[in-house]
Amino acid sequence: MQELPRVFVVDDDWAARESVVAMVTSKGVHAQGYASAEEFLDDFDPSWLGCLVTDVRMAGMSGVQLQEKLHDDGVTLPVILISGYADIPTAVHTMRAGAVTFLEKPCREDDLWSSICKAIEWHRRRREARRRAEWLQTRFTQLTPGERDVMQAMVAGKPNKVIASELQIGLRTVELRRANVLQKTGAGSLAELVRLAVAADRMAEAVA
Repeated sequence: MQELPRVFVVDDDWAARESVVAMVTSKGVHAQGYASAEEFLDDFDPSWLGCLVTDVRMAGMSGVQLQEKLHDDGVTLPVILISGYADIPTAVHTMRAGAVTFLEKPCREDDLWSSICKAIEWHRRRREARRRAEWLQTRFTQLTPGERDVMQAMVAGKPNKVIASELQIGLRTVELRRANVLQKTGAGSLAELVRLAVAADRMAEAVA
């Protein structure tokens, strides 16, 4: 069953906040409003799927500061920033820091909804990539140091005799470790092992 997304709306302007919540709810997506960044942080669970829509200027912690805190805490929740002021430097700063988009008030409903949909889809793909990377990494963490050495040599295309010579171990030991590597990683062949190893490295870099 696919996880249902949530849209978190943080704005100290009650009318603006409730307008966005009502719009999102009318689209069939759960939305929750918060009057401050602090209130949102007290309630937020990083495991939730969705996106954050927040005003740039608020009493207390600003929307920009909220975005920066989430980033510093390693939270991947995508952020859409809205401002009633044409502030190009702030827009550039927030986009470089990872904001999905920066919209000016009053923003068109279609533009905001399009940004929300893109943000949720990005978050869904990001989370799936992370889960896939963790699943692959779990396979490889089962290997002993000796098995990992043999695996690296296997992936490099080295035959058993060369591996035995380079690692200064017996040929039978290489064969046993080779079998263990395939069994623990679930690879049905050397070609599949190479594919899994490359995929694990790429995914680890992508979600880092």
